Amino acid sequence: MAFRKKCQSILKLNPDILVVPECENGERLQFGKLCPEPKDFFWYGDSPHKGVGIFSFSDYRFQLMDCFNPAFRYVLPLTVTGKQNFNLIAVWAMPNKENYKQRYIGQVWSGLQYYQDLLKEDTIIIGDFNSNQIWDNNAYTGNFTQTLTYLEAQNFKSLYHLQTGERYGKETQPTFYLHRNFEKPYHIDYCIIKESMIEHGVKTTIGKFDDWIGLSDHVPLVVDIIT
Repeated sequence: MAFRKKCQSILKLNPDILVVPECENGERLQFGKLCPEPKDFFWYGDSPHKGVGIFSFSDYRFQLMDCFNPAFRYVLPLTVTGKQNFNLIAVWAMPNKENYKQRYIGQVWSGLQYYQDLLKEDTIIIGDFNSNQIWDNNAYTGNFTQTLTYLEAQNFKSLYHLQTGERYGKETQPTFYLHRNFEKPYHIDYCIIKESMIEHGVKTTIGKFDDWIGLSDHVPLVVDIIT
């Protein structure tokens, strides 16, 4: 939240594309004054204080797909065009008051089922899943393992796990610290990508607690895809 106060720090990473859950809308960001003007920007949310923001600081452009279903309001399918064209599904897994079983990873599972035709194409799924295999026993519509098994069957890979060789639920590098407490680390942010998009190589980096905890309870997940 309050991304206008934090954007300068994250922009030092020189992102081509930046996906920010819990992001303010463009009016509050005040591009050119509080936050540098991106080349393109898409935002979706229920409150001007908190939604999902997707920024381009390169030649990439975004378009929300006509197939977007607001029932999965923070599983957002976008067409990305630029030096490489692909689908981007931006994720911020949330509670669901109307359907308790479809909260968090259940919402992601249901959204990916709905957008299954997009998964046949070059697609990047990225964001805050608010989930890990360690919570699979919770009564969701689809748990974390089911979601990853479904994606892997369609040739998707979690880039962190591909690079490190670590097992789901056994991650050594957290992306989130509950209540900003170093003693409560979890890995809940992911970049899951169609295997055909990574044939030239990829590098994934997780931000360090000491560098980022003053700004957020999450640290950045940085993905470099060689094209």
